[in-house]
Amino acid sequence: MRIPVSLRAPQRTPFLLVAKSGLAAVAAWLVAGWAVQGPPPVFAAIAALLVVQPSLNQSFGKAIERSVGVIIGVLIATLLGVFLGGGTPIVLLAIVSALLIAWALRMTSGTTNQVAISAMLVLALAAATPGYAVDRILETVIGAVIGILVNIALVPPVAMRPAREAVDRLLEEIASSLERLADALDTARTPAELQGLLIEARLMRPMRDAAEAAIATSEESLALNPRGRGHRQELADLAALLDRFGPIVTQVIGMTRAVADLYDDGISEEPAVRAIAEQLRRAAHDARRELSRTLPREEPVVPADEPAALTAPLNVSAPSRRHWMLVGSLLVDLRRVHEALGEQEEPPATTGVRSIRRR
Repeated sequence: MRIPVSLRAPQRTPFLLVAKSGLAAVAAWLVAGWAVQGPPPVFAAIAALLVVQPSLNQSFGKAIERSVGVIIGVLIATLLGVFLGGGTPIVLLAIVSALLIAWALRMTSGTTNQVAISAMLVLALAAATPGYAVDRILETVIGAVIGILVNIALVPPVAMRPAREAVDRLLEEIASSLERLADALDTARTPAELQGLLIEARLMRPMRDAAEAAIATSEESLALNPRGRGHRQELADLAALLDRFGPIVTQVIGMTRAVADLYDDGISEEPAVRAIAEQLRRAAHDARRELSRTLPREEPVVPADEPAALTAPLNVSAPSRRHWMLVGSLLVDLRRVHEALGEQEEPPATTGVRSIRRR
């Protein structure tokens, strides 16, 4: 049995986020201690720590979640304390009651835990009076507000770089997969090499999922962010680029699977197959060209101002009887790749000829 326990994160939390959390907790403690007389303002410090999140959108969500959880938990503890008194059995009853009420209300796991923790703390401190309950709620609101203000004031985070890098890696891998497939059509490959080629192509799916997740995270970081206005257009361009190139992943995997299933040693002698291989290399060139235009690099592989390679029509004569199924499958997927890379125009087909034309 493997126990999934890890004390170390894959990457270090940004130091700025740690500094903001510490500053928010200290400020919440001082402000709440001055505004609300009584026990140490533990609720305020906890609220501030929980509210400081990587994005402002998450901060507002945590603030609402924390405040609602504290209010319900304090109310439960106050009612139990007033009618049943204190002591260990009442504390345990408050914890179970809080969990059941949160479950009945279909609250999130974070809010459910907060309800139970708040009820437990109130009763454990033996201060379950109406005045104490109001003070703890006020403390929580003060801590949540301070956490949001600190997160806004100190460089609101904008997570654009991970999205750029994820889309960059995906487009580069699409181009490389197209070139590897073209090489497999030109030169002989062993069954093991073909299976390795298919495995490499399938790795593009998790890369596409990672790019979608990175764009979603970036979009969340821009929500309610005063720094977001200057990045929204860039994020929209990245999302549009992923929408265009995401389907190519499916097409390339389909072409690679067809080659792996229908491959034979004489395929490289087929004129139609050699023509398709050349089109795949041109598609890889145009993918890198589009990448350089949208995501400028210091040293782009293909300059953005270089003309597109997929400009001439592809006229394919009828393939041999042994290879017609593979050629037909490749042509269907190749046409979709052309459509994703740019505007396509197809002239009327003639008998025994399949024409694919871009621009």
